[in-house]
Amino acid sequence: MDITRETLHELVENISSDYFGIVRHILVGFVREEEPLPDEIEAIERSKISIATYGTVDFDDVDWD
Repeated sequence: MDITRETLHELVENISSDYFGIVRHILVGFVREEEPLPDEIEAIERSKISIATYGTVDFDDVDWD
């Protein structure tokens, strides 16, 4: 079942709690778009430049404590 972003917004608007914004942000992230949004394209381009310039860090090399 595909849910549009608008339908999801309508469903989430019925949530009456202090966590409305957080819940909406999380759920909207799971809705697929036909095309990426401009800020998503910009984030991808910035990450490509950053990875090309600075490389990446292995998961095991991160100090998680």
